[in-house]
Amino acid sequence: MNIPDSAIATKRTERWWLDRHADKISEGNAVTRDFDIIFVGDSIVHAWETDGELAWNHYFANHTVLNLGFAGDRTEHLLWRLENGEIDKLKTDYVVVLIGTNNAGHRHDTPQDIAIGINAILACIRRKLPACTIILTAIFPRSRNQHKRMRKTVDATNVIIQEYANTNSIVWFDINHHFLDQQAILHESVMPDLLHPNAAQYELWAREIRSFLV
Repeated sequence: MNIPDSAIATKRTERWWLDRHADKISEGNAVTRDFDIIFVGDSIVHAWETDGELAWNHYFANHTVLNLGFAGDRTEHLLWRLENGEIDKLKTDYVVVLIGTNNAGHRHDTPQDIAIGINAILACIRRKLPACTIILTAIFPRSRNQHKRMRKTVDATNVIIQEYANTNSIVWFDINHHFLDQQAILHESVMPDLLHPNAAQYELWAREIRSFLV
């Protein structure tokens, strides 16, 4: 069986990416207690540090949290980071996984290939953090409506990966209905570029995630 590119750990070469990778290893290792929650993913996770900063500081102020989101990452890039030190020396109760939209958008991967990449990430997390609960997050909706190619790809991928959350150690987390109207339309008032949530959506996301922590 051929392994798709989405599941072959791949290192990016941009200087900022390499620097952030090193910085995040140092940041994680500098914390002397176990983490309550670690987020891993792409630009949507990365943006907890910008659009989501107020929500992060408010909802997670009393928790030990780590943001391992990198803008532009596809599944194979996140897989490389996890295999190369970002979680090696850590312990955590929860890992939130949100990844895959860039596979749909950048390379037009099939839902099946995106799902294989996500499954490889889950296996890596389970191997390195065997005691944690993985919060497998439905890929957020993108594009205006259900007829758009990337929305179809994301929706189909979510159908596949939901099946991975079939144990007590992997839970399915889907808040996509909050982002859409009754006709499943995505509006700029929610995601200005029809991809990245605005600050209000980060507050919603934080509130839903914090329910795991209390």
